[in-house]
Amino acid sequence: MNDSNRTDPTTEPGFDETRPPAPAGSAQAASEKIAGRETAADLKPGWERATLEKLAFAALNEQKATRRWKTFVRLSWLAFFVFLVWFAMHRSTTASVTTPHTAVVEIKGEIAAGADASAEFVNAALRAAFEDEGAKAVVLLINSPGGSPVQAGMMSDEIVRLKAKHKKPVYAVVEETCASAAYYVAASADRIFVDKASIVGSIGVLMDGFGFTGLMDKVGVERRLLTAGENKGFLDPFSPQTDKQRVYAQSMLDQIHQQFITVVKAGRGKRLKETPEMFSGLFWTGQQAIELGLADNLGSLEYVAREIVKTEEIIDYTRRENVAERLAKRFGAAIGDGAIRSLKAIPSIR
Repeated sequence: MNDSNRTDPTTEPGFDETRPPAPAGSAQAASEKIAGRETAADLKPGWERATLEKLAFAALNEQKATRRWKTFVRLSWLAFFVFLVWFAMHRSTTASVTTPHTAVVEIKGEIAAGADASAEFVNAALRAAFEDEGAKAVVLLINSPGGSPVQAGMMSDEIVRLKAKHKKPVYAVVEETCASAAYYVAASADRIFVDKASIVGSIGVLMDGFGFTGLMDKVGVERRLLTAGENKGFLDPFSPQTDKQRVYAQSMLDQIHQQFITVVKAGRGKRLKETPEMFSGLFWTGQQAIELGLADNLGSLEYVAREIVKTEEIIDYTRRENVAERLAKRFGAAIGDGAIRSLKAIPSIR
C-alpha cells in the first residue's frame, strides 16, 4: 500500500496539534478510536465490543477515584472534629500537670446515679485532681439540695481514701445550697466555707411516694396484684400499706439517718455545737451554720484559692456529659414513659 493512500490525521476535521495524545485506556482515548482515529491495523473483528469495554472500564475507574477522594475528605473532617472534641474535653487537665493550682470539682444539682452529680462522675474527677502533682488542694464547689444517700456515701468514702493516700487538703465551698446528701459529702472536707445566706444542713432522711387506694375505691377500680412472698408488693402505690410494713420502712430510714449522723460527727468532730434540732432535718443560713459548727468560715472559691491554698490559679476537673449524651437526653423519646414508670417505682430515699 502506497503512503499516498494513507489518511493524514493532521488534515482531519477537528485535529488540534497542541492537544496531547490521550492516555491509553482512558475514556477519551476510547472515544477517539470510535471517532475514527484507529489505524487499519487496529481494526480487528470484535473491535466494537472491545471499545465499549474500554469505555466502561474507564468510566468505572473514574467513579472509583471520585469515591475514594470523597471518602478521604469525609474521614479527614471526621478525624478533625474528633480531635477538637477530645481537645476540648481534656485541655483543662492536660495543661495542668506541672503548674501549681487549686483543683475544683463541682457538685451541682441533684445527687443521683446517672446525673452530673453522681458518684461515677465526681469520684473520677476527684481521682484526677488528687493524682495531679500540680494540684495543691482540692475544692468541692457545692450547690445541691441533696439526693441519694448511696451516691453521697460513695463520694464521702472516696474523699476520705484519697485524702489519706495523697495527703492533700480538701475544702468545701458552698454557693446557694448544701443540704441533705450534699452536706453528707461536704462533711468529709477538712473545712467548709459558706456564704452568709447559703442554705446548709437538713441532716435527715426521707422516703416519699404516692398511695391511690382511696381514689381507686371511689372510682370503682380494683387492684389485682399477685405475689409470691408476703412483702413482695411492699410500697406498691396501688395497694394498702400495713402497720408492719410501715414500721419496717421506718427502721430502714432510722438506720440510714444514723449513718448520716455518724459521718457528720466524724467529719466535724469537736467543732459541732450539737443541739436537739441539729439532726432533725432542719436547715440553717450560712451564718447560723458557722455558729453551730456545721461550717467554718465565710468565703468563696476565689477566696479559698487565694487566701487558704495560696494558689490563685483555678483548674476545673469536673466530669461532664459530652455533646452526644446531652443531645440524647434532650431529644430522647422516653419522657412520657419515664413519667409513667415514676408512679410505679419504689419510692426514693433522700
